[in-house]
Amino acid sequence: MSTNTESKATVQEVINRLRTPIHDIHDLVRLLCIPLEAARLLPLQYRKYHTLSSESGRVIDGAKTFPILQRILLETILPTWEPTLQEQGYMPLIQQYFCPDDPSHPSAAAGIAALCAYSSILSLSTQIKLDILLKLTKEYPIDRLYNIVSEIPDAERRSLAWDDCLRNVFAVPGKVANALEGRIIPPLLEMPDYTDNLSMRCEYLLYTLSSTFVPDDVSLLAQLFTKLVGVGMFPSSTHLSPSQPSFFRSTLVVIRQRLRENGGSSQAYKSLWNTLMSSLPSLLTQQAVVGSLFASLESMSTPDACSESTVSREALLLQGVLGEASSDTNLWQVITAVILTRTWSQDHARLFVCWISRNTRALESFISGILSVWTSPDHIKYSLLSQHRYISALLLLSVTQFPCLSPQVEAVALSPSFVSAIGTYIGHTDNSIRRCGMLVAEIVASRVGKSLDFGDWDGDDDGRNWAREMRKLCTWRDTVSDPLFEDRDNVGIHKGVSSSDNIEGDFAQDLQLESEVSLPRSSGMKTVEMPTVAGYDSDDSLTGYASPSSGSPSPTPSELLEIEQDPTLHIGVKKVSRPVYLAQLGALVRNTHGIGSEEESHEAEKIEMALTAGEDLIRRKRDFGTELVENAANLVYGFIVLNNNYDLDDFDDTRQRIMTALVACCPKVAAPCAIEEFFKSQYSTEQRFVILNALAMGARELASMPAYSPSRPLPFPSKMLPPGLHQKYSAAGLQDHVGLLLGDITREAIDKSREPVTDSLPEFNRERQLRIRKAGKVTEVMQRPIYGVVPPQLQPPKAVTYTDVAAEYFIMPFINRFWVFLRDEQVREERTAHRDILFQYRGAGTGLILNPVILSHFLRTMAILVHAARNGPQWLAVIAPEALELAVTLGSRQISLALSDQVKETNTAPDGRKDEAAVLTSALDLAIVVLDGSLEQDGGRTLSLEHAVLLLSVGEWAGEVFKVLDSGGRVEGMGGTYEADLRRAAAGVVLKFQELASRWKRSMVDVR
Repeated sequence: MSTNTESKATVQEVINRLRTPIHDIHDLVRLLCIPLEAARLLPLQYRKYHTLSSESGRVIDGAKTFPILQRILLETILPTWEPTLQEQGYMPLIQQYFCPDDPSHPSAAAGIAALCAYSSILSLSTQIKLDILLKLTKEYPIDRLYNIVSEIPDAERRSLAWDDCLRNVFAVPGKVANALEGRIIPPLLEMPDYTDNLSMRCEYLLYTLSSTFVPDDVSLLAQLFTKLVGVGMFPSSTHLSPSQPSFFRSTLVVIRQRLRENGGSSQAYKSLWNTLMSSLPSLLTQQAVVGSLFASLESMSTPDACSESTVSREALLLQGVLGEASSDTNLWQVITAVILTRTWSQDHARLFVCWISRNTRALESFISGILSVWTSPDHIKYSLLSQHRYISALLLLSVTQFPCLSPQVEAVALSPSFVSAIGTYIGHTDNSIRRCGMLVAEIVASRVGKSLDFGDWDGDDDGRNWAREMRKLCTWRDTVSDPLFEDRDNVGIHKGVSSSDNIEGDFAQDLQLESEVSLPRSSGMKTVEMPTVAGYDSDDSLTGYASPSSGSPSPTPSELLEIEQDPTLHIGVKKVSRPVYLAQLGALVRNTHGIGSEEESHEAEKIEMALTAGEDLIRRKRDFGTELVENAANLVYGFIVLNNNYDLDDFDDTRQRIMTALVACCPKVAAPCAIEEFFKSQYSTEQRFVILNALAMGARELASMPAYSPSRPLPFPSKMLPPGLHQKYSAAGLQDHVGLLLGDITREAIDKSREPVTDSLPEFNRERQLRIRKAGKVTEVMQRPIYGVVPPQLQPPKAVTYTDVAAEYFIMPFINRFWVFLRDEQVREERTAHRDILFQYRGAGTGLILNPVILSHFLRTMAILVHAARNGPQWLAVIAPEALELAVTLGSRQISLALSDQVKETNTAPDGRKDEAAVLTSALDLAIVVLDGSLEQDGGRTLSLEHAVLLLSVGEWAGEVFKVLDSGGRVEGMGGTYEADLRRAAAGVVLKFQELASRWKRSMVDVR
């Protein structure tokens, strides 16, 4: 007893330790081994990490301990330590908590852990661990979970546990689809494949239980089939789409094979099916299962379905699943209701009669039920022709099962309701329905020795062809033909589930796909196959001759890798560990040890590790607490100033992706920090481009827009370089993505005329704000009731969208900070203008913000930010006029004295003004984005009526630029792609202005 108490105390200490930050991987592994050892689930290869002995035979209470441990692992440990655990090979230890791998010695603790794992994984609606869930669905399917739950001794607890288990198992596809939010779903967890596999496992459960069937098992099976009916696994339609789940469509081939087996296994299988169908708790549930079984008999709708062997074979299937037709069973009312209240095919009518006719008393009761429907005045008057033919076929085929002049046939012929119904049929206005009654009357009269002939049966119209087919069917009885065991579905029982290893191959394929879809990018080595270039020419390479030297051969790549990884050659060398917290990531990129310290020699390894693990770590910390908010500013400063001093591969692209992830995952902190750093004078042109690209692509990601242009031109194929080097040197730089995105945006705005959204969809009028709302510094905390409300820490965090933060954290701080910076720069230039030219300050020098290269990229970035924020409430009143004023100012005025001096020297621009083509084009593109967005939002009303002077200045400016270009004028820097882009942008602004002016010109003029 004391040992068990110590075990519990030890596990509780582990839980408390796991909830606090852990800084060593070995400490984490030792902590994870303690609960597994206490539950007797610790694998042998990890016992060396467990130092505490457990000699007691008792284990911990898994139902109370595993849910807590699993939730801690999913919410705290895996978001921080998953890459390190995978790299060190400790992920099987984590999976042991969710999917215990103990096939040789199954234990109750393993089953309890698996049951709790379903609930723990699915409770995290946005961070479902798909790799663990895939393995769990494979290792612990529904039949194995049934065996685990059935071992619970208390009946009430067993029923509740099974109900919870079913709810979790059937919720897996929906939870996964919601968590992935439109991304690729692993095939094994997609709804069609998952439900098909679930149906197969349920059928296999019935087969395994049939050999050891006891009455107590029926209650759990009844719960299972009730749940299957509730989720739509028993559809009643005969024509189903491929995505529609259907139990019998997935398992009918296997059920046929099971029923044909020789020996006692087939009889036990039939007995279990019969008992289960009779024990379903609700008549609606029974009707759903029976109706789905009838609808799943696809062989009845095939061209050879009229063969006697096919009908007899399907009748034996119904007898095996539903039992022998008998009017004394509780299931008889359900069967007759499904047969008589729904419209089935004529071949189904033959099948029903063939199955029921094996019991004479059941057939008599069935004929009585058919007569009550066939003779009903409402049926004769209101039923469709298909229902009339189906009921008439049932009646004729049932009557012809008895010999002529038999008491059963005479009872039908002499029935007053039957005689009265014939007169009603003869008086029907529809010829086809009238012939249904006439045909039944003639055949029944002939069976009792009477002669009745209405005539007029020649021809093919008005039901005459159907009447001839029915007369032919009535000449033989399907029950007399021996069923042939040939099977058109001769695929064998191997399509069923006969063991737990049948889906091993599919699971391995799905697990591999899952690792490619959802897991973060690994930092391991990649093997690239170099394709053979067609048309290889031997002149392009040199072929060496065999050397007679007796020297040792050069080492192979595998030998070099083995030497590199030899631990004996790296004694005393400190290895840079993978960061698991954002503070550790910041320490890797911001050296705090100073120059000449011992850590300086590892600077390259530290930066490489930070670049490798940075993006994945930042994105995983997005929705976990406040760690990212606390460290975002430090990371922004660290990665901006980072330089490629060690010639690391893919340095620029990796750093750019990390900066984009920071802006997208923590926009309220990272975006203002990046904007403030942009206006500092210590950064190079490349670093400023990194900031601008991060803001643009991060905003696009927050707005759920593609961050890269889909129309990016492919590089010209080179014959001089190998494919890897060609892709490296010919790919466009990251700064080109912003230009390509803006080109697509402006091209679409010019080519496509849009109507205002608020005019076409008035019910979707968006909220409009005249100024930016500042959040209050003091917020009143509302008192919440103790019970009935989900605690705030358990509620999923609300996703931040770009429209919520665009004005307050992106666009307006950027514009306002630029005006302040421009004012300071111009004041500084004016203060030094009277000095000698050597001592004058210039704000547009190389690498400075007012340089045309950076200024044009600034305007392109601003255009993308404004375009992505068009659906925001502050766009019309705040963002649009401010951005348009910025475009007009930078596009029409000289902002630096340095450029003015160049104009005086070259005198290439009209009116003594020098407009760089790149800056002018970017300013016009920004104006196009604003004008097009204003037209789309409210038809240009707000911009035209409230900012008429600004709009008129835009039109005058764009018209003057277009006039100069159209007359053959040139702009400094014009040429190549800038020439065509500048002409297109100027024409686009003129067109948009004319469209606005044509709508609101009269209202823009003050007539007072």
